[in-house]
Amino acid sequence: MSGRLAGRIALVTGGRGGIGRAICARFAEEGATVIAADLSETGSVGDAAPGAFQRLDVSSEAEAEAAMAAVAAGHGRLDVLVNAAGIEIEKTIEQTSLEDWNRIFAVNVTGTFLASKHALPLLRRSAAAGGASIVNFGSYDGFIADPGLAAYCATKGAVHALTRAMACDHGPEGIRVNAICPGYVDTPMLQSFFAGEGSGGQGGTVETLEQAVRDVHPLRRYGTPRDMANLVLWLASDEAAYASGQLWVLDGGLSAQVQQMRT
Repeated sequence: MSGRLAGRIALVTGGRGGIGRAICARFAEEGATVIAADLSETGSVGDAAPGAFQRLDVSSEAEAEAAMAAVAAGHGRLDVLVNAAGIEIEKTIEQTSLEDWNRIFAVNVTGTFLASKHALPLLRRSAAAGGASIVNFGSYDGFIADPGLAAYCATKGAVHALTRAMACDHGPEGIRVNAICPGYVDTPMLQSFFAGEGSGGQGGTVETLEQAVRDVHPLRRYGTPRDMANLVLWLASDEAAYASGQLWVLDGGLSAQVQQMRT
Protein backbone atom coordinates (compact mmCIF):
# COMPACT_ATOMS: atom_id res chain seq x y z
CA MET A 1 0.00 0.00 0.00
CA SER A 2 1.27 3.47 -0.87
CA GLY A 3 1.03 6.54 1.34
CA ARG A 4 3.13 8.70 3.62
CA LEU A 5 3.00 6.07 6.39
CA ALA A 6 3.13 2.97 4.22
CA GLY A 7 4.49 0.03 6.21
CA ARG A 8 4.54 1.96 9.51
CA ILE A 9 3.17 0.65 12.79
CA ALA A 10 1.32 3.30 14.82
CA LEU A 11 -0.37 3.21 18.21
CA VAL A 12 -2.85 5.94 19.17
CA THR A 13 -3.95 6.27 22.79
CA GLY A 14 -7.48 7.56 23.07
CA GLY A 15 -7.87 6.00 19.65
CA ARG A 16 -11.62 5.54 19.97
CA GLY A 17 -12.29 9.15 21.01
CA GLY A 18 -13.12 12.05 18.72
CA ILE A 19 -9.64 13.20 17.74
CA GLY A 20 -7.97 9.83 18.25
CA ARG A 21 -10.47 8.16 15.95
CA ALA A 22 -9.78 10.71 13.21
CA ILE A 23 -6.03 10.14 13.60
CA CYS A 24 -6.48 6.38 13.24
CA ALA A 25 -8.54 6.90 10.08
CA ARG A 26 -6.04 9.36 8.60
CA PHE A 27 -3.10 7.05 9.35
CA ALA A 28 -4.90 4.10 7.77
CA GLU A 29 -5.56 6.16 4.63
CA GLU A 30 -1.82 6.76 4.37
CA GLY A 31 -0.91 3.09 4.63
CA ALA A 32 -0.15 2.61 8.32
CA THR A 33 -1.05 -0.40 10.42
CA VAL A 34 -2.94 1.28 13.26
CA ILE A 35 -3.58 0.14 16.83
CA ALA A 36 -6.31 2.14 18.60
CA ALA A 37 -5.65 1.96 22.35
CA ASP A 38 -8.56 2.98 24.55
CA LEU A 39 -10.78 1.94 27.42
CA SER A 40 -13.41 0.36 25.17
CA GLU A 41 -13.94 -0.71 21.56
CA THR A 42 -16.53 2.01 20.86
CA GLY A 43 -15.05 4.80 22.98
CA SER A 44 -16.70 8.19 23.45
CA VAL A 45 -18.20 8.31 19.95
CA GLY A 46 -19.98 4.98 20.20
CA ASP A 47 -19.58 3.18 16.88
CA ALA A 48 -17.10 1.18 14.84
CA ALA A 49 -13.75 2.75 14.02
CA PRO A 50 -10.60 2.02 12.04
CA GLY A 51 -7.61 0.20 13.45
CA ALA A 52 -7.14 -2.87 15.61
CA PHE A 53 -8.32 -2.32 19.19
CA GLN A 54 -6.04 -2.61 22.22
CA ARG A 55 -7.47 -2.16 25.70
CA LEU A 56 -5.46 0.51 27.55
CA ASP A 57 -6.09 2.55 30.67
CA VAL A 58 -3.23 5.01 30.23
CA SER A 59 -3.09 5.71 33.96
CA SER A 60 -2.15 2.07 34.66
CA GLU A 61 1.49 1.08 34.29
CA ALA A 62 0.54 -2.60 34.10
CA GLU A 63 -1.80 -1.90 31.18
CA ALA A 64 0.78 0.29 29.44
CA GLU A 65 3.33 -2.52 29.71
CA ALA A 66 0.79 -5.07 28.47
CA ALA A 67 -0.21 -2.92 25.49
CA MET A 68 3.39 -2.48 24.36
CA ALA A 69 4.07 -6.18 24.89
CA ALA A 70 1.14 -6.90 22.55
CA VAL A 71 2.61 -4.56 19.94
CA ALA A 72 5.99 -6.27 20.30
CA ALA A 73 4.45 -9.70 19.90
CA GLY A 74 2.39 -8.72 16.89
CA HIS A 75 4.71 -6.36 15.04
CA GLY A 76 8.15 -6.35 16.65
CA ARG A 77 8.49 -2.58 16.58
CA LEU A 78 6.61 0.71 16.79
CA ASP A 79 7.17 3.61 14.39
CA VAL A 80 4.68 6.16 15.71
CA LEU A 81 3.13 6.76 19.13
CA VAL A 82 0.35 9.33 19.47
CA ASN A 83 -0.65 10.23 23.03
CA ALA A 84 -4.17 11.52 22.39
CA ALA A 85 -5.95 10.18 25.50
CA GLY A 86 -7.22 12.96 27.73
CA ILE A 87 -10.01 14.18 29.98
CA GLU A 88 -11.27 17.61 31.04
CA ILE A 89 -12.60 18.89 34.36
CA GLU A 90 -14.58 22.15 34.30
CA LYS A 91 -13.77 23.65 37.69
CA THR A 92 -11.72 26.34 39.38
CA ILE A 93 -9.08 25.19 41.85
CA GLU A 94 -11.45 25.98 44.70
CA GLN A 95 -14.04 23.63 43.21
CA THR A 96 -11.49 20.95 42.31
CA SER A 97 -11.13 18.10 44.77
CA LEU A 98 -7.82 16.36 45.30
CA GLU A 99 -9.41 13.29 43.69
CA ASP A 100 -10.29 15.39 40.61
CA TRP A 101 -6.77 16.80 40.49
CA ASN A 102 -5.08 13.42 40.78
CA ARG A 103 -7.39 11.83 38.22
CA ILE A 104 -6.83 14.42 35.48
CA PHE A 105 -3.06 14.36 36.01
CA ALA A 106 -3.15 10.55 35.97
CA VAL A 107 -4.72 10.52 32.50
CA ASN A 108 -3.33 13.62 30.80
CA VAL A 109 0.21 13.66 32.17
CA THR A 110 1.01 10.29 33.74
CA GLY A 111 -0.69 8.58 30.79
CA THR A 112 1.60 10.38 28.36
CA PHE A 113 4.59 9.45 30.52
CA LEU A 114 3.68 5.77 30.86
CA ALA A 115 2.80 5.14 27.22
CA SER A 116 5.97 6.87 26.07
CA LYS A 117 8.19 5.16 28.64
CA HIS A 118 7.07 1.67 27.72
CA ALA A 119 7.00 2.39 23.98
CA LEU A 120 10.63 3.52 23.89
CA PRO A 121 12.21 0.07 23.40
CA LEU A 122 9.94 -0.51 20.39
CA LEU A 123 10.47 2.99 19.03
CA ARG A 124 14.24 2.53 19.25
CA ARG A 125 13.99 -0.45 16.90
CA SER A 126 12.32 1.75 14.30
CA ALA A 127 14.65 4.68 14.97
CA ALA A 128 17.65 2.48 14.23
CA ALA A 129 16.12 1.70 10.84
CA GLY A 130 15.32 5.30 9.90
CA GLY A 131 13.41 7.19 12.56
CA ALA A 132 10.49 7.17 14.96
CA SER A 133 8.01 9.77 16.15
CA ILE A 134 6.00 10.57 19.28
CA VAL A 135 3.19 13.10 19.04
CA ASN A 136 1.73 14.30 22.35
CA PHE A 137 -1.43 16.31 22.85
CA GLY A 138 -1.06 19.60 24.64
CA SER A 139 -3.51 22.46 24.23
CA TYR A 140 -3.63 26.17 23.66
CA ASP A 141 -4.82 26.07 27.28
CA GLY A 142 -1.23 25.21 28.16
CA PHE A 143 -0.27 28.75 27.06
CA ILE A 144 -3.34 30.82 27.91
CA ALA A 145 -6.30 29.85 30.07
CA ASP A 146 -10.01 29.43 29.61
CA PRO A 147 -11.95 30.15 32.82
CA GLY A 148 -13.04 27.20 34.90
CA LEU A 149 -10.43 24.78 33.56
CA ALA A 150 -7.68 25.19 36.13
CA ALA A 151 -6.55 21.58 36.49
CA TYR A 152 -6.87 20.92 32.74
CA CYS A 153 -4.68 23.94 31.95
CA ALA A 154 -2.11 22.72 34.47
CA THR A 155 -1.94 19.28 32.87
CA LYS A 156 -1.42 20.70 29.41
CA GLY A 157 1.39 22.95 30.60
CA ALA A 158 3.00 19.84 32.05
CA VAL A 159 2.64 17.96 28.74
CA HIS A 160 4.31 20.86 26.94
CA ALA A 161 7.32 20.75 29.27
CA LEU A 162 7.49 16.95 29.11
CA THR A 163 7.45 17.07 25.30
CA ARG A 164 10.48 19.34 25.18
CA ALA A 165 12.34 17.19 27.72
CA MET A 166 11.61 13.98 25.82
CA ALA A 167 12.74 15.56 22.55
CA CYS A 168 16.05 16.55 24.14
CA ASP A 169 16.60 13.15 25.75
CA HIS A 170 15.66 10.93 22.84
CA GLY A 171 16.48 12.99 19.77
CA PRO A 172 20.03 11.56 19.69
CA GLU A 173 18.44 8.11 19.35
CA GLY A 174 16.49 9.19 16.27
CA ILE A 175 13.16 9.61 18.07
CA ARG A 176 11.37 12.88 17.34
CA VAL A 177 8.91 14.24 19.91
CA ASN A 178 6.38 17.02 19.28
CA ALA A 179 3.08 18.20 20.73
CA ILE A 180 -0.04 19.45 19.02
CA CYS A 181 -1.85 22.20 20.91
CA PRO A 182 -5.45 22.41 19.71
CA GLY A 183 -7.94 25.12 20.49
CA TYR A 184 -11.66 24.37 20.24
CA VAL A 185 -12.29 21.11 18.35
CA ASP A 186 -15.69 19.60 17.57
CA THR A 187 -15.59 16.52 19.78
CA PRO A 188 -17.75 14.98 22.53
CA MET A 189 -15.50 16.82 25.02
CA LEU A 190 -16.34 20.17 23.41
CA GLN A 191 -20.06 19.41 23.45
CA SER A 192 -19.78 18.60 27.15
CA PHE A 193 -17.99 21.92 27.64
CA PHE A 194 -20.83 23.78 25.90
CA ALA A 195 -23.43 22.02 28.03
CA GLY A 196 -21.57 22.49 31.33
CA GLU A 197 -22.23 24.98 34.09
CA GLY A 198 -18.67 26.26 34.20
CA SER A 199 -16.83 27.97 31.40
CA GLY A 200 -19.10 26.44 28.81
CA GLY A 201 -22.39 27.34 30.45
CA GLN A 202 -23.05 30.96 31.40
CA GLY A 203 -26.79 30.55 30.87
CA GLY A 204 -26.72 30.32 27.07
CA THR A 205 -28.04 27.54 24.90
CA VAL A 206 -25.67 25.11 23.24
CA GLU A 207 -26.48 26.72 19.89
CA THR A 208 -25.71 30.28 21.03
CA LEU A 209 -22.48 29.13 22.66
CA GLU A 210 -21.40 27.30 19.54
CA GLN A 211 -21.95 30.42 17.45
CA ALA A 212 -20.17 32.63 19.99
CA VAL A 213 -17.14 30.34 19.83
CA ARG A 214 -17.13 30.45 16.03
CA ASP A 215 -17.34 34.24 16.09
CA VAL A 216 -14.21 34.73 18.23
CA HIS A 217 -12.06 32.77 15.77
CA PRO A 218 -10.49 34.68 12.87
CA LEU A 219 -11.46 31.75 10.63
CA ARG A 220 -15.02 31.88 12.05
CA ARG A 221 -15.12 28.19 12.87
CA TYR A 222 -13.66 25.82 15.38
CA GLY A 223 -11.55 22.85 14.46
CA THR A 224 -12.52 19.38 13.36
CA PRO A 225 -10.86 16.12 14.37
CA ARG A 226 -9.73 15.82 10.76
CA ASP A 227 -7.87 19.15 11.05
CA MET A 228 -5.94 17.76 14.01
CA ALA A 229 -5.31 14.44 12.28
CA ASN A 230 -3.78 16.16 9.27
CA LEU A 231 -1.13 17.84 11.41
CA VAL A 232 -0.46 14.64 13.36
CA LEU A 233 0.02 12.85 10.05
CA TRP A 234 2.62 15.36 8.92
CA LEU A 235 4.51 15.17 12.22
CA ALA A 236 4.52 11.38 12.04
CA SER A 237 5.78 11.32 8.45
CA ASP A 238 9.23 11.68 6.93
CA GLU A 239 8.21 15.14 5.69
CA ALA A 240 8.69 16.31 9.29
CA ALA A 241 12.10 14.64 9.68
CA TYR A 242 13.65 17.82 11.13
CA ALA A 243 10.72 18.74 13.39
CA SER A 244 11.20 17.93 17.06
CA GLY A 245 10.72 19.50 20.47
CA GLN A 246 8.04 21.89 19.23
CA LEU A 247 4.55 22.85 20.38
CA TRP A 248 2.34 23.19 17.30
CA VAL A 249 -0.65 25.43 18.03
CA LEU A 250 -3.64 24.60 15.81
CA ASP A 251 -6.49 26.90 16.80
CA GLY A 252 -7.79 28.73 13.73
CA GLY A 253 -5.89 31.86 14.72
CA LEU A 254 -7.70 32.20 18.06
CA SER A 255 -4.61 32.81 20.18
CA ALA A 256 -2.99 35.11 17.58
CA GLN A 257 -5.38 38.00 18.13
CA VAL A 258 -5.72 40.64 20.82
CA GLN A 259 -8.97 39.50 22.37
CA GLN A 260 -10.38 42.90 23.30
CA MET A 261 -9.85 44.14 19.74
CA ARG A 262 -11.22 41.21 17.78
CA THR A 263 -13.56 42.02 14.90
